[in-house]
Amino acid sequence: QVQLVESGGGLVQAGDSLRLSCSASGGTFNTYGLGWFRQAPGKEREFVSAVSRSGLHTQYADSVKGRFTISRDNARHTLWLQMNSLKPEDTADYYCAADMAPGLPQMTATSYQLWGQGTQVTVSS
Repeated sequence: QVQLVESGGGLVQAGDSLRLSCSASGGTFNTYGLGWFRQAPGKEREFVSAVSRSGLHTQYADSVKGRFTISRDNARHTLWLQMNSLKPEDTADYYCAADMAPGLPQMTATSYQLWGQGTQVTVSS
């Protein structure tokens, strides 16, 4: 069974950067698409970014495009989310997720079968 563990969250100021990591254990890392989602207090979980199995195809929510970069290293079984120019509205719990289905990664949370426990990101103004 694949397990996903996020790390790298924290409290930062607006304009700062953070890099989130998601380490996977078990399973075959390069056989599933990966995504980052976030959930702010009182709000629904929303798509942030996704990357294909090869790492060649990526997708971003409009709200983070140009500021966040998703990447993966299949040899190291690790997914990253580099977050630059952070804004207070980026405050949320961030989750990595794995999509076992074939094809390009999806932008809907229901397409992902496995989830990490989340890491908290707080951006102060």
